[in-house]
Amino acid sequence: MLRSPLTIIDKVGDQQGAVVAALGLGGNIGDPAAAMASALQALDAREDCDVMAVSRLYRTPPWGKLDQADFFNSCALVRTTLAPSSLLSVCLDLERAMKRERRERWGPRTLDIDILLYGNCRIEEDHLSVPHPRMTQRAFVLQPLSDIADGFTVDDRSIGDWLADADAHDITLADSDVNWWKKR
Repeated sequence: MLRSPLTIIDKVGDQQGAVVAALGLGGNIGDPAAAMASALQALDAREDCDVMAVSRLYRTPPWGKLDQADFFNSCALVRTTLAPSSLLSVCLDLERAMKRERRERWGPRTLDIDILLYGNCRIEEDHLSVPHPRMTQRAFVLQPLSDIADGFTVDDRSIGDWLADADAHDITLADSDVNWWKKR
């Protein structure tokens, strides 16, 4: 069960069907913080998306494939009128614009954007699963998500509770300013 405690009126707030989606962003090639900032700015510039909150920026060790550079990670809450599949298409387009190449699973990348949550929805499609199926196992997702959505729940547990059980000892704060993405 998912619950989203936010009710915010904004540029998409008066449109029927607006949903709060939680996105996870990361990268470890080039200037990943700049790539994430550009993606967030591009999302916020759209009429059908409003970036409501962005976490602090974290430096995290690689996950899955360990022989690569550390990642930078952040999460964002985006209020959108886009359908889940359309939001995924926008995210994939932003990754391509930042020269993302999909050569190996969990390999290095300039930018990765995952839809972690989409309102209270559970989605199982060929190319989209929401909640993200591994989000509760990944401290690099839970740490930044807890900055902006600590009380959101996944499978009847809050993000904060999931984080308390995660191994986050090697995650470091890269930028404590939640407006880091507006300054790049």
